[in-house]
Amino acid sequence: MTGASLKIKIAALSLALLACACGGDEQGPDSQKAARPEVARPASPAVPGPAAPEKTAVTQETRDTYRWYCAQCHGLKGKGDGINAAFLTVPPRDHTKADYLETRTDEQLFDAIKLGGIAVGRAPCMPAWGHTLEETAIRSLVRYIRELCQCEAF
Repeated sequence: MTGASLKIKIAALSLALLACACGGDEQGPDSQKAARPEVARPASPAVPGPAAPEKTAVTQETRDTYRWYCAQCHGLKGKGDGINAAFLTVPPRDHTKADYLETRTDEQLFDAIKLGGIAVGRAPCMPAWGHTLEETAIRSLVRYIRELCQCEAF
């Protein structure tokens, strides 16, 4: 099996898992557009240069990235009440609740964002953003989640 055909099979399996495990959009993809708040797409989803998780600043660019990529499920304020939440079999994580998030390391949160939920033993509804966002942007998102929950890793 070639690398390209393996990637195609993995992508098809991922889409099938998302469709089955996360529920579907019974009303069609355009039905929710009117209710969706307009959010300007960030100019660049990545903060340039490498940085450690604890040193990555939460900037307006980070907040814009969260709104663009995360808020559809996790909500604008991170409460797990995004516009797509009602269509998911597994509810999105409430990023304002410290009781769970303070039991996770920054690296575990990083991996969940980069690799997706199924790769870290969590809900398959959580997509992998590692091919979309640079690592520094993901580390900044981890810091933003820590800000939302007002908690630190154990």
